[in-house]
Amino acid sequence: MKKIVFILITLISLVSYSQQQLPNVKIKNLKGELVNTNFDFQKKDVLYVYAFWATWCAPCVQELDAISEVYGDWKQKINIELIAVSVDDSRTEKRVKPMVNGKDWEYTVLLDTNQEFKRSLSIANVPYTVVVKNNEIVYVQNGHSPGGESEFFEKLKSY
Repeated sequence: MKKIVFILITLISLVSYSQQQLPNVKIKNLKGELVNTNFDFQKKDVLYVYAFWATWCAPCVQELDAISEVYGDWKQKINIELIAVSVDDSRTEKRVKPMVNGKDWEYTVLLDTNQEFKRSLSIANVPYTVVVKNNEIVYVQNGHSPGGESEFFEKLKSY
């Protein structure tokens, strides 16, 4: 009976996420320009992968480094744009730009300093990944497993 309840709760949460629209939040990019999460990233049939991370989160940086190595190949095979959303607060925000420049990531990087975007998606911990297509959340992933990029890419190809 417990298994059935667990499966039902899991299915209900997956269905609710698949029907949820991306929240409308204004946050800054690395240039200090305000961007609107709902309007600035809504090209038709583009998979937007929002990777929530922080400079102090080792698994987050590992995930973004691993994806960086295969990101060029991914972009050739599917219509994808990765958006790295830093949830560093005002004390650690100054570390974001130097880290991104040092890593040479090709991602769009947004600064969710007040964590409004993170809260609007009910995210508790990073790393946390939200996949959006046509302004609807189609997949979420919490955590990172080293080497899990190929499994994640297979999931992305299904959208």
